[in-house]
Amino acid sequence: MMNNNTMLKTMNNHSFVDIKKHMVDDKSIYDMAEVFKALNDPTRLKIINILIVSELCVNDIANLLEISQPAISHHLKELRQLKLIKYHKKGRSVFYSLDDEHIHPLFQQCLEHVNENTKSYC
Repeated sequence: MMNNNTMLKTMNNHSFVDIKKHMVDDKSIYDMAEVFKALNDPTRLKIINILIVSELCVNDIANLLEISQPAISHHLKELRQLKLIKYHKKGRSVFYSLDDEHIHPLFQQCLEHVNENTKSYC
């Protein structure tokens, strides 16, 4: 049993206190989990992929992905709620694009990770 004067250490000799200083707060972890949960859908990843290339309207996204417009609208709503994408109106059309500069690198890093792991199995 350790007394109060003993600092807990990990197996590789890092102090628990030092590690805890670098831990992300619970709310941020929860918010990150929500983003990853939203991206845990192939259709949503395809939407992110095509919005990296170009701003598009709902009908164009539906046609490109060969998915119904109502289904695409549902996925767009999920992505919009997490501020992964944004929209603006031009006349009667609604156009979607990525919400900020973090989304493209996140997608790209995930793709690189997947491709790297795929190569190691071949």
